[in-house]
Amino acid sequence: MAMGATVRAAAADAVVTFLWVLCASALGASTAAVTSYLGVQESAGHYALLVTTSLLSVLLFTFDLLCGALGGASFNPTDFAASYAAGLDSPSLFSVALRFPAQAAGAVGGALAISELMPAQYKHTLAGPSLKVDPHTGALAEGVLTFVITLTVLWVIVKGPRNVILKTLLLSTSIVSVILAGAEYTGPSMNPANAFGWAYVNNWHNTWEQLYVYWICPFIGAMLAGWIFRAVFLPPAPKPKTKKA
Repeated sequence: MAMGATVRAAAADAVVTFLWVLCASALGASTAAVTSYLGVQESAGHYALLVTTSLLSVLLFTFDLLCGALGGASFNPTDFAASYAAGLDSPSLFSVALRFPAQAAGAVGGALAISELMPAQYKHTLAGPSLKVDPHTGALAEGVLTFVITLTVLWVIVKGPRNVILKTLLLSTSIVSVILAGAEYTGPSMNPANAFGWAYVNNWHNTWEQLYVYWICPFIGAMLAGWIFRAVFLPPAPKPKTKKA
């Protein structure tokens, strides 16, 4: 990828990550507003989950269109690791060196923006990912959850149903399920840029725990998911034919 194209891709990543963190962080408040409008009791958690999943589906569908319009922009650094390990993409080191910081900067901007824009009655929904267990347990949880969701996303996108609506519903349901599974451990994030944005807002972005739990282990999980997906679900590359003498 030429330098100009790489810079444009990094700029697109920054914009998309800014918007993703801004919008995704508002899902809790949006769910509360919708359930309140519908007169649903807070104790009826299954209705709230249905609303959250529906809103996330709309968000995923919208961002899929937006990322495509911006030439394949991404808001999650582990996408590169998973795609590379699965053999679906081969980004250059220069591209990665520009796009990772761009995503992190976009996430910081999104977290700061939503913190300012969120109405006071919904401020409590903006906690962001946070470590609720010891670092080793949290690192294991974040790595395993990232592995699970990455493998699921790869399967749904590459091998799953062709219907866009069904794909989106499968993705949103999977994401909500994994978030619920990891809620008592790390938040969870499964997105190093998003985690960094909220860590910056909460002033623990420069700690070893943030790097260990929310960057290193998610990348390991994403790489493992990519390798396993490649080995199990993708056909082996055809061997080059040798010419007979």
